[in-house]
Amino acid sequence: MFPDCGENLMEIKTDPDFPPREIPQDDPEIGSLTVPAPLVIRGDEPLASVLERCRQDASSCLRAPAVVVCDDQGRYLGLLLPEDLDPDSASVRAKEKMRPVPAVSMAAAVDEVVQVALDHGVGTVAVADQKGRLQGLIPPPALLKLLHHAHIEDMNRFVGIWKNNTEQALNAIEGNPIKRAWHRLPWLLVGTAGSVLATGLMTDFETELKAQVAVAFFIPGLVYLADAIGTQSEAIAVRGLSFSRASLVHLWLGETVTGLLLGFILAGLLFPLIWLTFGLQLALAVCTALVAASAFATSIGLLFPWVLSRLGLDPAFGSGPVATIVQDILSLAVYLMTVRWML
Repeated sequence: MFPDCGENLMEIKTDPDFPPREIPQDDPEIGSLTVPAPLVIRGDEPLASVLERCRQDASSCLRAPAVVVCDDQGRYLGLLLPEDLDPDSASVRAKEKMRPVPAVSMAAAVDEVVQVALDHGVGTVAVADQKGRLQGLIPPPALLKLLHHAHIEDMNRFVGIWKNNTEQALNAIEGNPIKRAWHRLPWLLVGTAGSVLATGLMTDFETELKAQVAVAFFIPGLVYLADAIGTQSEAIAVRGLSFSRASLVHLWLGETVTGLLLGFILAGLLFPLIWLTFGLQLALAVCTALVAASAFATSIGLLFPWVLSRLGLDPAFGSGPVATIVQDILSLAVYLMTVRWML
């Protein structure tokens, strides 16, 4: 009844009770959602043949979300939607009237399938193998489920739930308080050890602090700005790394340059005030340390969530305490060494 578009095409089934399978909750597979195409024609056939076929077999037309157009070897070419089957264009060949909607592969990601449907305004997407041969269609009900899945996945990633790790995120806020404390404590112990190190760093620069007490005035502000900049990077990283496809080097360079720009802007605002109040040398020391601390903070804020996620650890637990103390130590070290060198 239907034209032979090549022996590699899937067998056409006319069973009206052939539904698409339910989409898996975690990792949808395109193959499980693909059904045979009810109507397939060759590209050189006129539209009149499709209209005639619909008159002969109305059930196939009603079940077909689109007519699939392929060549003589069964390679997919495009789709004809119901509104394209105009009786006035009955003599027009199918490949001249079809819509060149790309086909997806069995290994396609959910986002890719949904994007094809949205970009071309269609309710069904064709599936083809690596040689372009038609494998079937993803029908509208399955496409809606894919769209829903993609929406939920994007929302989870947007708020920082990594790789469908919803259960871990819920346990972190709704679980047993003892377990929650146990999961958080190791990171805080690391932060405590870092605090001891920071205290030792301060005692090592006791001479400089005694010689010019004004040096100590800027430590809280410098540490705060570094923490604030780093916290921004951490929040962006926890939310964005889960769906960004850019390389780590590209992301790191971007964050480092951003940190330098922020440091220069803040230093430019503070420099005149510190110069007029405490002198040129201290102003240079503070602003130099601020620029360096800003660059360090953005780098650490990006790298720590990335490393923790690659280790299978929840970045929400470890990024804050560990990144904060590392930023504090680096900020203090840069500032105090700059002071020792300049003053």
